Amino acid sequence: MAIVVEHEKRRIEILEKALTVFMDDGYEDATFQRIADRCGITRTTLYIYFKNKKDIFNFSIKQLMNKAEQGIQKISSDKSLNSVEKITKVLLYILELLEQNRRLLYVILDYLLHYMKSEGSPEAQVRRRTVRLRHIISSMVIDGIKTGELKKVNVKAANIFLFSIIETAIFHLVVLKRKNLGELGDMAAFAVKLLAV
Repeated sequence: MAIVVEHEKRRIEILEKALTVFMDDGYEDATFQRIADRCGITRTTLYIYFKNKKDIFNFSIKQLMNKAEQGIQKISSDKSLNSVEKITKVLLYILELLEQNRRLLYVILDYLLHYMKSEGSPEAQVRRRTVRLRHIISSMVIDGIKTGELKKVNVKAANIFLFSIIETAIFHLVVLKRKNLGELGDMAAFAVKLLAV
């Protein structure tokens, strides 16, 4: 059991150092060798933990999405909160998580820009990564409508409306280089109140 824990701990340490390489060199120019060098290990040792740099990148995104989903599930299952409070709390939690993972967001944007140049629109990739998060938000809106706490709105439109706050937050952090998302947190709370009965 201790070996598995140490293996996962080492993978997380590698991810942190790999993010620095991705940020310094950009996703395209970062190499597996450079990541190994930054970690102070050989490429052969790095292969024990990851197949290639894309594997490292995908694992970083998976870690972030898993953390987001766990936090959101905890909030959405809290019986002491009504629908408005749950959706507001979920949005604020996501904004906080984005602030904490700003470095990864830079790398993701860099990757998506390169993807656009070489392979076309990254929309399908982004949707695939966010489909579960979008589903959870839709489910919370549906629950709010059923309990009479939210107006009878088009769920798809409400989802797009609420998810656009998350997309705006990413833009503010990565492109505008805002230090925090306090104003967007206020906007998120206001947006949810607009849906409330």
